[in-house]
Amino acid sequence: MVDRRLIATLCLIGCAVLLAGCLLISGEQTTVSLQGSAANILTTFVSAEGSDEYRVLALPANTEAQAIVMVAVESGDVQIDLIQPDGAVSFALASRPGTQVTRSGPIRSDEQGQIRYRITARNARNGEIQIFLLP
Repeated sequence: MVDRRLIATLCLIGCAVLLAGCLLISGEQTTVSLQGSAANILTTFVSAEGSDEYRVLALPANTEAQAIVMVAVESGDVQIDLIQPDGAVSFALASRPGTQVTRSGPIRSDEQGQIRYRITARNARNGEIQIFLLP
């Protein structure tokens, strides 16, 4: 007979492997505002844990833009990486609890006009991420 503890351990390991690349966000609200060739992406959340990559249709295809990124969290850590179409990280911004952090840099949309970014969070609470894209 198979040991129940062995089965429980294997199930736990399986769940951990499945969730390893996931970003679990509670209370998430994301809005995307497009105005001509500019865009504003705003995400707020109550709590976040993990990592995930996002693609947002925000610009005309193959367009170079200036990205202004702001991150704020009450507690915990959040990092956002803006990713170029070739997979290279354009720039990264890490939060500091209790303060808003801002950084800007270039980003290029892909053939479909999508912007890629990755959010990584650890014990993050009451946060906001805002990305302005300007031509």
